[in-house]
Amino acid sequence: MTQHSHPPDDHIVLDHGTGAQLSHELLDVIVDTLGDVYVGVMEDSAVLTLDTPRIAMTTDSFVVDPPFFGNGDVGKIAVCGTVNDLAVAGATPRYLTLGMILETGLPIRRLVQVLTSIRETAREAGVQIVCGDTKVVRAGEADQIYLNTAGVGVFHREPLRMSAVRPGDRVVLSGQIGNHTVHLLSIREGLGFETRVLSDCAPLNGMLDTVLGKVAPDAVRSIRDVTRGGLAAVLHEYAAHTGRIITVDAPALPVQAETAMAADMLGINPIHTANEGCAALFVDPAAEQDVLAALASHPYGVHATTVGVVTERTGPGVVIRDADGRESVLEEMRGAELPRLC
Repeated sequence: MTQHSHPPDDHIVLDHGTGAQLSHELLDVIVDTLGDVYVGVMEDSAVLTLDTPRIAMTTDSFVVDPPFFGNGDVGKIAVCGTVNDLAVAGATPRYLTLGMILETGLPIRRLVQVLTSIRETAREAGVQIVCGDTKVVRAGEADQIYLNTAGVGVFHREPLRMSAVRPGDRVVLSGQIGNHTVHLLSIREGLGFETRVLSDCAPLNGMLDTVLGKVAPDAVRSIRDVTRGGLAAVLHEYAAHTGRIITVDAPALPVQAETAMAADMLGINPIHTANEGCAALFVDPAAEQDVLAALASHPYGVHATTVGVVTERTGPGVVIRDADGRESVLEEMRGAELPRLC
């Protein structure tokens, strides 16, 4: 793979977006950095071969503040977010598109950092980038870099649906909650937790393939990645769809001690916080232990635990139970109480 060297004062300029020589030079940087995960042939459309009658498709845009953080950046989040959206549907992620909006003044070394994260995360997830687009805007019109990705996955099993969730099903979390939010807020607010609390950003398709491959086909009813709005938003979505009250045991929530401390300082509840490497699985109670064991066998699932249950009680609503067994209604957040973090 060819490596381009750029001096510290090498920045994005408007002419990088004109389609002329500077655009071609920028494209060379992008293609060379992405390396083997990019399979585009510079046509206006990618031509793909799929060996399935059904596909999953998703798209998302990524505006992260800060776009560069302790153990990742907006590029890693973009791949993980799209891959995870496909994986929680039960699909195998195969292809991604990559759209970039670059702000004038962005150091090209920072762009290369993002592209390197995209390359390494795509390799881990086993996906290829098949086409893309780059636009350049004036200073002040974007926060350094915005990304858009679309993803295509194929089904080798039945798709997972919310409609399959039943009363009695257990709510299993694949990992700790709140770390991504606390990590980024600590950087922004200067709290000093960012070296002790790292973002959980990770592609979850390998872990979920492990789980779904080890349990019966209907053992896992449905899966959702726990991103914006946090676990609370996921539970409210499922409670509304099923018409059943979901109860959560507060002491069972997997929250790192430093995360809980920082959240308390910030006045936020980890159950509402965004994550980038955590999934909520709705599981047949007969398969609960098998699912937990399968999750724990993967590095991203070592903190997996059961946190709640879909009850027989009609709702919809979410109830949280404290250590003394007292129940209270878990309200869904209505607006922008937390900043955009993914």
